[in-house]
Amino acid sequence: MTLNRILGAAALLLTPAIAFAHPGHGDNGLIAGIGHPIGGLDHLLAMLAVGLWAAQQNGAARWVLPCTFVGTMLLGGLLGFEGLDLPALESGIAASVLALGLAVALAVRPPLSVAVGATALFALFHGVAHGLELPDMSSPWAYAAGFVAATVALHGAGFAVVRVLPQAAAPLVRLAGAASAATGAWLLAG
Repeated sequence: MTLNRILGAAALLLTPAIAFAHPGHGDNGLIAGIGHPIGGLDHLLAMLAVGLWAAQQNGAARWVLPCTFVGTMLLGGLLGFEGLDLPALESGIAASVLALGLAVALAVRPPLSVAVGATALFALFHGVAHGLELPDMSSPWAYAAGFVAATVALHGAGFAVVRVLPQAAAPLVRLAGAASAATGAWLLAG
């Protein structure tokens, strides 16, 4: 599948969201859930980086890292729905953007247990943030389905970029990781 086809398919899938441009038109939380990871630069960069990093790995890590992120993020979201707040939540999210960006930029391949542990920790921060930001009058389950769907799509987009591009484009992926890491550092400093 070419990059143009992937981008075209993504555009078609996101087109129905235009109909929900104004709040209060039957949104049960799904659209808000989809919008949260896509609308926040920190979430967007971290979730794309998970896909990029997973595609740089060998073997089981290619699917274990995104699955770990999604599963742990959902658990964190449920904890956030219940009001759990983590200390230094925003710093943890910014640190995830920095660390995941560096992992992509350096194309690191740590032992699977280390990669899974780091991915789970970062996902917990993102999930709790999603859960704490549940909009008023939204269904928590529809909202969770939305942020999970958006996260899966972002992981898939990052993964597809690495897998579709020719090997000669690997420096561009690493450059994207460096830009993400720089953004994470900027977020931590701010």
